[in-house]
Amino acid sequence: MIALILIGGVGSRLRPFTCDFPKPLLPVVNRPFLEYQFDVLKSHGVREVLLCTAYKPDIFHRMLGDGRRLGMRLRYIHETRPLGTGGAVKNAQKYLRSTVLILNGDVLHTLDVSAFLRFHRAKRAEASIALTRVKDPTLYGLVETDEGGRIRKFLEKPSWDEIVTNTINAGAYLFEPRVLERVPPKIHYSLERALFPHMLEEEARLFGYVSGGYWIDIGTLEKYLQVHLDILGGAASFKLSSARRGLYLGRGVRLGRDLTFSEEPGKLVLGDRTRVGDFARFSRHVCVGPRCEIGKGAVLEDCVVLPDSLVGDGAVLRRCVVGPGCRIGAHAVLSPGTALAGGSKLRPYSQL
Repeated sequence: MIALILIGGVGSRLRPFTCDFPKPLLPVVNRPFLEYQFDVLKSHGVREVLLCTAYKPDIFHRMLGDGRRLGMRLRYIHETRPLGTGGAVKNAQKYLRSTVLILNGDVLHTLDVSAFLRFHRAKRAEASIALTRVKDPTLYGLVETDEGGRIRKFLEKPSWDEIVTNTINAGAYLFEPRVLERVPPKIHYSLERALFPHMLEEEARLFGYVSGGYWIDIGTLEKYLQVHLDILGGAASFKLSSARRGLYLGRGVRLGRDLTFSEEPGKLVLGDRTRVGDFARFSRHVCVGPRCEIGKGAVLEDCVVLPDSLVGDGAVLRRCVVGPGCRIGAHAVLSPGTALAGGSKLRPYSQL
């Protein structure tokens, strides 16, 4: 089976980090986000992937190449203008001669791809949508199915008195090639807003598969931080490199004297050639990218520092994200929810 990943979006909700970099390649625990999706696919024997690009395609080519380094076979399908989710899949139609797994490039989940495929074939479905359960259904569009899994209704961001299910579209689909005959060519077209409702109206064999496991859409700054904390905290079952007492150290890391680590369970990841000054304190889960410098007595708690950044002596970072190449002055304070754009410079004692 071949997989197709939709990675053409500009990632507007993740600005400033996506102004110069495509969202699916943003580092998550010091790995490009897409590599986690590749891990899930490889675990189910899927190694051939079509990548549908539009925004900054050259960066994908430069970072991923043909995929051999990652144990994948990658092919790029480029859109000269945005075509939407449906248009992007239609654009790749000539490569889709059998059942295809389609993934949104900003969603991470531990989907059991093999079980999803068995369900799809057992139902003789034309298309199947992976569904996941959420605590607050009012934030999402809901998908209602009957007892056999056949989709009966789509309900966009309902009020509490309209809710009859808590299952939402998880951003993963299985299509038979004939489904794409329903998609018009060379226009902007949405799978979610056009194709699926159209199939429902025509009583096509459209099914929903409720998947368990971890699921997150990293499309916002809050969720981008959360996916780091989930992986470090074990909520998302992705393996990290070997550790010693919760420390994950890259090559050439230099640690100062008398460092303090939180007594509560937490993990600290330090990228290659990062330096940490004396008396620095780390609390809960912290991820620091390659080639960073953490100053003497700095305090970091539940935060992410992207590559090539400097955190000054005595600076305090709590539940925030620092972009690449930043310079944070001594004793500056970054409060929860702060997102510092790449290349930013904060004077000493600044507070955000």
